[in-house]
Amino acid sequence: MTRKKTNKPITKRRAARFAAIQALYQIELMGAKPSTVAAEFDDHRLSTLFEPFLPDEPAPEVDREWFKLVVLGAAQHADALDRQIAPLLASGWTIERLSAPMRALLHCAAFELAHRSDVPTNVVVDEYVELAFGFFEGGEPSFVNAILDRLSRMLRPAGPTV
Repeated sequence: MTRKKTNKPITKRRAARFAAIQALYQIELMGAKPSTVAAEFDDHRLSTLFEPFLPDEPAPEVDREWFKLVVLGAAQHADALDRQIAPLLASGWTIERLSAPMRALLHCAAFELAHRSDVPTNVVVDEYVELAFGFFEGGEPSFVNAILDRLSRMLRPAGPTV
């Protein structure tokens, strides 16, 4: 994670989302069961996840329940989420052509948009765009913003909630 310097603290939910992206990435790369990876993160990684990125700051607290909810939900609904994301990609692009970290990020965000109407649309989009700055150095955050904006209009046609 090459964290964009902001003065915003890392909230418990943002930390959970960051960890969920990493867990989904590991699930895809290793072909591991989502419940196994979620438990491993919960038991061994969540408390030290940010040490390499914030060596001089206390580790942010992680909302462990939110982490599990996003990991397990995004993994369970991955095929349906792919079918929702795929039509939003540029011509000639497929889900498989995206990098594994990008797929993980989009799956987490799409899961929240599709299955967590209690989280305002603008919060989901803003959180995952901010996280994209931590995972990518190029134009990917703009790509994430564009995809999530279109996806949110498709999944939540009533418009943004606050």
